[in-house]
Amino acid sequence: MSYLLALDQGTTSSRALVLDRDGQVKGVAQQTFAQHYPQPGWVEHDPTQILATQFDCARTALARAGVAASALAAVGITNQRETTLLWERATGRALGPAIVWQDRRTAAVCDRLREAGHADMIRASTGLELDAYFSATKLAWLLDHVPGARARARAGELAFGTVDSWLVWHLSGGALHVTDAGNASRTMLFNIHRCEWDETLLALLDIPPALLPRVVDSSGVCGTTCADVLGAAVPIAGIGGDQQAATFGQACFAPGMAKNTYGTGCFLLMNTGTAPVTSTNRLLTTIGWRSRGETCYALEGSIFIGGALVQWLRDGLGLIRRAEDVEALAASVQDSEGVVLVPAFTGLGAPYWDAYARGTLFGLTRGTGAAHIARAALEAIALQTVDLVAAMDRDGAGPLAELRVDGGAAANDLLMQIQADLLGVPVVRPKMLETTALGAGYLAGLGVGMWSGIDELASHWRAERRFEPLMAEDRREAAIARWRRAVERARGWASA
Repeated sequence: MSYLLALDQGTTSSRALVLDRDGQVKGVAQQTFAQHYPQPGWVEHDPTQILATQFDCARTALARAGVAASALAAVGITNQRETTLLWERATGRALGPAIVWQDRRTAAVCDRLREAGHADMIRASTGLELDAYFSATKLAWLLDHVPGARARARAGELAFGTVDSWLVWHLSGGALHVTDAGNASRTMLFNIHRCEWDETLLALLDIPPALLPRVVDSSGVCGTTCADVLGAAVPIAGIGGDQQAATFGQACFAPGMAKNTYGTGCFLLMNTGTAPVTSTNRLLTTIGWRSRGETCYALEGSIFIGGALVQWLRDGLGLIRRAEDVEALAASVQDSEGVVLVPAFTGLGAPYWDAYARGTLFGLTRGTGAAHIARAALEAIALQTVDLVAAMDRDGAGPLAELRVDGGAAANDLLMQIQADLLGVPVVRPKMLETTALGAGYLAGLGVGMWSGIDELASHWRAERRFEPLMAEDRREAAIARWRRAVERARGWASA
C-alpha cells in the first residue's frame, strides 16, 4: 500500500490526485461545477454537486493511475475553507445551499457585532477579524432562515461543517463528524489558544454546540472510508484547509518561511512556529496544522480576488478567450501606462477588511487599450500581495527572504516577474505547482507513517524557476504609492 489519494475540493472545481511515496502524480482528474449568485454579494454551491464531482474525480484518478483502492495507504482531504454547510444527521441531506467563503450576505450582521464591541474579543479568541468571510455568521444565517433549523439543531438532529466535514461524513457513511484544527480555526468559533470550541462565541451567535464536529489532528488516522465509496475501506489520515495544505506541500516547515497561492483568491501564509503571533495590522493568526498533538501556527493574509480577476477579464469583459491568454496580452505593452485596477468585487480582505469596497478602474485615457487593462490586472494581483508582506513586516514576522508560490496563476511567468519586482525579493516556483493536493497527500502519508517526518518530506521539494527582482527601487515605490491611492478611493463605495 504505497499510494495516496488526495482529494482537493476547491471553489470552482473538484480534483483528485493519486500520489506515490515520492510525491509523484500517477493519476489525476478534475471537474468544474456551477457557481450560483442568487443576489448581489451572495455566492452559493450545490452540496450534492460538491460530493458528486469530488467522488467521481476520486474514482477516475484511481482508474487513470491503474491503482486499486485496496493499494491506498491513506486518503488526504483539502478543501475550500470557511464555506458553510448544514445537514441532517439521519439522512446526510443538506438543508440548504453551501454558503461560499466569498459570500457577503452577513456583512451587516458583522457590522452590528462590531458596533456592539465584540470585535476585540473575537480577535483575541480566534485570531480572526470580525468579517462575513468566516463560517460563524454564515451558520447563524442558515439557522435563522431554514425553517425549524435552530430547534432541530438543539435537539441534536443537525450537523454543521465546512467542506472537509461534509466530505468526511459522506466518505465514512455518516460515521465521522470531524474537522481538523486548521479548518476549525477558520470558523470564527474556535479558540486557537485552548484549541477548543469557544462557548462565549457560540452563545453570542446562538449556535447550539450539538451542531459542531469533533476536532482532530490534521495528520493522523481519524477513521476509514466506507468500502462502497472507493472500492475498499481506506484510512482517512490527512485533513487540511486548502491554504494550510499548500503551505505544508510547499515544505514551509520552519518559522519565517512563507508561500503564496494564486488561486481564485490569493493567500499568503507565513509559518510562525508553535506560538501564535498576534497581528496589529489586521492579518489573521491561524492554525496551520496539528500533528501528534503539537500545533503549528501561521500568520495569514487573505486576498478575495486573485485568479478570479483573470476569469473576469475573460468572461465579464471578453478581453481574452482563455485565461492563459492574459500573459501574452499583458506582455504586449511595457507597462499599464498609469492604469490601476482595484479588484474589490467582493470587498477587500487583508489588511483592509472593507466589505463595502468595490472594484474600480483608474487612470483611463483615450490611449488605454485591452493590453493596459490586462497588465493592470496582473499588477493588481501582485500589489495586493505586497500589502500583505508589508503588514507581516510591521507585525515583526519578516523580513521575507523569498516567496514560494503555487496555484494555477503561478504558471504565468509575467505575473511572477511582476511579483518579484514589486516585492523586491525572489519568487520561487516549485516543480510541483499543485501543492494544495500534494499537501493533503503529505498530511495523510505522514499520518500513517509513510515517512519518518517533515525533514524527509522537505527533501522532496524542488524549485522549477527562481524570479529575481529587476525593477528599480524608485519605480517600485511609485507603483506601490499609486496603488494605495487607488485603494483608498475604492474603499467604502457600496456604503455611500
